[in-house]
Amino acid sequence: MKTKILFLCTGNSCRSQMAEGWARYLKGDDIESYSAGIEKHGMNDRAVKVMAEAGVDIAGHRSKLIGELPDVKFDYVVTVCDNAHESCPLFPGRAKVVHQSFADPPRLAAESAAEEEALSHYRKVRDEIRDFVMTLPDSFKRKFEQEEGLI
Repeated sequence: MKTKILFLCTGNSCRSQMAEGWARYLKGDDIESYSAGIEKHGMNDRAVKVMAEAGVDIAGHRSKLIGELPDVKFDYVVTVCDNAHESCPLFPGRAKVVHQSFADPPRLAAESAAEEEALSHYRKVRDEIRDFVMTLPDSFKRKFEQEEGLI
């Protein structure tokens, strides 16, 4: 049975979409991944571009709200930005909320002088998210087993 993970961000346009894409690409055998936002901002073109550079196609993804997801009983909800963490709704059942904040690529790129400089911010965050996703779901299981005194 796959671990069900929701990646939650403010606008579901960049970081949560990258996380969902990486989880499907790297951990598709172990993780059933979803992403959503507190708001809908549409897909971020630069996020789509840098993920494609890494071989992960998220061009078919769409920005969505939590309420638009099917009735899934998530094992984990990962907030990937501070605003989503602060605004995270309660999830019924067994879902454990984990906060793993990543810098906001659009904000980092806002004052870039050239497109290549802007994309470098997206690539950095893309790679940080990839490294985080590589640890899943085992890192979550260990974390909560330790907190519950099981190991």
